[in-house]
Amino acid sequence: MKPIIEYQDYHTFLSDYYEERKRTSAFSWREFAKIAGFVSPSYLKDVCGGKTNLSKVTMGRVAKAIGLVGHEVTYFEAMVQFGNAKTDEAKKKFLEQMHSIALDHKVRIIDKDAFEYYDTWKNPVVRELAPLMPGAMPGDIAKACAQDVSALDVRRSLQFLERAGFLKQVQENVYVQTEKSVEGSKEGLPLAIRSMHRAMGNLAVDSLNRFTPDVRNVTGITMGIDREAYERIVLELEECRKKITAIADECNDITQVYRLNLQLFPLSKEVAKKEEE
Repeated sequence: MKPIIEYQDYHTFLSDYYEERKRTSAFSWREFAKIAGFVSPSYLKDVCGGKTNLSKVTMGRVAKAIGLVGHEVTYFEAMVQFGNAKTDEAKKKFLEQMHSIALDHKVRIIDKDAFEYYDTWKNPVVRELAPLMPGAMPGDIAKACAQDVSALDVRRSLQFLERAGFLKQVQENVYVQTEKSVEGSKEGLPLAIRSMHRAMGNLAVDSLNRFTPDVRNVTGITMGIDREAYERIVLELEECRKKITAIADECNDITQVYRLNLQLFPLSKEVAKKEEE
């Protein structure tokens, strides 16, 4: 499903959300309505079909029911009011709000530069660290990294990030991020993304010995599940990731760069159940 900021019609957005939930779990219009607090089990179905509209009161309940957070809620509410507006002046007002939010929270999809970006963990770390240290030389940034990295490595990373448009140098050795988030295309370059996951996974293992428990959190669960449970867990992990991203976006006084790995993988082969005699 596309990010919410790529939608302008809330009816279509809600319909796509429902179809995505339906695809990955046993989801129904009745359950959707119940979660949002509506008595009529078909109300949201009628909204998605364009037969009726959300109101200023109900749009907040729906936003909460589908797990929107941070700027997503603001964008959804502007999108609802844009769709419901009766005059061109009102529509223009809410459309401008939507465009502003979309620009502020734009997500860059890496394509041709993905292999180089994901080639090393240093690029995403330097991209986050450099703006926190205005005027710092590459050697200073290297010393600020928790892992061993040379000043030359940092210089090369800065040159790439600036060339690829992920960082912009506004003054000598002063950088700003051009966009707040970077995500890799799952369809185009899965090999590059897997390479980064492996590198970050190795750093996670290393963190067990390198850092004390008060500055790192490593937990896990070993469990037995079926395919339906797996799909539901994946959906919950995605929602959790979105909420954590929203918390990070709201942070105005950044002092450190962290990495969060979300990992769910099999520890056994699939075991076929024996037929009862």
